[in-house]
Parts: sequence; structure tokens; C-alpha cells
Amino acid sequence: MRGKDVRLDNVTIRFGDTTAVHPTDLAIHAGEFFSILGPSGCGKTTLLRTISGFIEPTEGRVLIGGEDMAGKGPNERPTALIFQNLALFPLMSVAENVAFGLEARGVAKAERLKRAEELLALVALGGFGGKKPADLSGGQRQRVAIARALAVEPSVLLLDEPLSALDLKLRQHMRAELRAIQRRVGITFIYITHDQGEALAMSDRVAVMSRGRVEQVTTAETLYADPATPFVATFVGEQNVLPGTVASVADGVARIDTPLGPITGRAKATLAPGAAALVMVRPERVALGTGRENTVTARLAARHLEGPSVNLEFEHDGRRLVVTVPNGPELRDLPSEMTLSFGRDDALVYAEGPLAHG
Repeated sequence: MRGKDVRLDNVTIRFGDTTAVHPTDLAIHAGEFFSILGPSGCGKTTLLRTISGFIEPTEGRVLIGGEDMAGKGPNERPTALIFQNLALFPLMSVAENVAFGLEARGVAKAERLKRAEELLALVALGGFGGKKPADLSGGQRQRVAIARALAVEPSVLLLDEPLSALDLKLRQHMRAELRAIQRRVGITFIYITHDQGEALAMSDRVAVMSRGRVEQVTTAETLYADPATPFVATFVGEQNVLPGTVASVADGVARIDTPLGPITGRAKATLAPGAAALVMVRPERVALGTGRENTVTARLAARHLEGPSVNLEFEHDGRRLVVTVPNGPELRDLPSEMTLSFGRDDALVYAEGPLAHG
């Protein structure tokens, strides 16, 4: 199996008067694990169904391996789609489920069952071919669905929130499984999810969508460290969000007057003195004590144990600031008021814009 590249060229999707996906250009590399991340209703599943051929774009083109897919239905495209509900056939054996697509293509029974066993071995289910789907765990059924999709030798595998029905521990395990399978088979994976953890853990690159628009496309590391917009910053990971007013801007560094006092940070937009701005600082980038460019004195209001880490919630003049620190005995006797600090490069400054959470 070999992956193919996927390109969206000015793809627009409308349903009546509603625009589900605004004009979108997207280039997905052959053999890449690419995730489309966003909240419910942002257009990500619509985009996936357009790539697969279940929806024709209102405008623009979908190209797979350089070939225009216009007029080609799902069965004519080099793609396979795994739905949320997996849609395994309960009365068929696991091997028969995997071989189903080959039977539809006229492959002889002995050959398709041999191929099914090879694919089950590939997804670490060798010897399970005689079982029924009901005999398997949720994670095993997930792997059967992947093997069935791979049986028709797609160049692009499309996955629509396939882990959403699994419990947390199994989801975390299946993230590693999916990534390992993708590396073994080498085809292009396009993965739809609303779960930032899934996208960050598995993907070579991630596209973040909001309200039918792609806001940023980049690697998982860059997405977390350097989000392009206020929406991306607040959708991917946790943020302390501080509103303020621009006092000055020079050489990419902005000084912002905020309820916590003046803060300097990296300007992520064109900012003018006097304009409204948002300062974003991740909780794990805030330190207890001084030593960094920005300092704040605040009252410890609450602590929330997260196992290996603790979220400390501070208040200053009615404004909340969360600090995430490793769990340890030194946290037992913290003073009620403390000085907190964070670096200039840890504070990102945006022009006012929509946030992911209100």
C-alpha cells in the first residue's frame, strides 16, 4: 500500500443558504498522519465526507494523487472511511468482516480469507478471525474496522472520530495503536477529532477548524507552542486569558496594561497603542516566585489535584490565574499570598478575537 497526497483547492460547501465550509485550501502530504481538529459543528466531518465522495463541493476541487475527483463516488476513489459506529456486521466472523470488501470485488474466497488473516496479524489480532465482533473488546473491534478498511488497499484512510465511544484508558492505548499501524502501512491517514489530546499525540500535522474555516495548519508542537489565533490558543490546551490595552509595541514585543499589571509578551498580530488585546499564558509556564520578566502578586484561592500535577488557582483584583506545577510535598504549606512570574516569550499577545470557550 502507498499513500497519496490530498489537495483541497478553494473547496466551499453550502447546504441551501448555510455555508458549512468557507473557501478552503489544504495540502495533505502522501503518507502523512493528518488530523482535522475542531468543536462540533465546525465543518470537519463535512470536509471529510467531501474528500471521501459522499458530498460534492459546491465550489472548488478535491484532488487525490493529483487526480481531480469531480464526479467520482466513494467507491471510485482510492479512499476508505471508518465511521464512528464502526458498522461491523454482527453475524459475520471477524475474518468475514475484514474480507467483505474483497468479496464485493470478486476476489476468490480462499484468497480473501488469506488476506484477512494477514491484515488481522498486521493489527495485532492474529488468531481472532473465527470470533464474532460481539466477542471482542471495544479496542479490538476498532482494529477489525481498520483491517477491513485496509483490505481494499486504499491510498487514503479517512477516520471520523473513531475513538469517541471508548473509555479514556482505551482511547489513550488506541492512539498509540493507530499511529503504529499508520507507520507500518505507510498510507495517508486523515483523522477527524474534537479531542486535542488525540490530535497532538498522533499527528504529523494538524488543521484547526472553527465555524467552517481552517484557522491554522502546522505540526502538533508548533500548534501548542505558537497558536496563530485566540481561538486556536484557547481550544488547544489550557490558557490564562488576560484582557488588556496595548501600551506600546516594538520589534515584535508588546507591552500590555492588564488587571494584573503591565505584561510584556510576543505580539501575535498587528497591534496599535490603545487597542484592546488579549494576553495568553499557559498555566505550566507560570512559575512560583520571581526570576522572569513578568511578575504578579496574587492570593492562593484553591488547589486542584491532577495526580502527578497540581493546578493552583490564584486571584488578583478579581482576576484568576492558574499555575500548573508538579505534585510534591513542598506544596503542602504554601503561603496565602505569593509572587508569580513568567517569561516574556511565554506570554502571547493577540488582537481581540473569538475564543474557544465563550
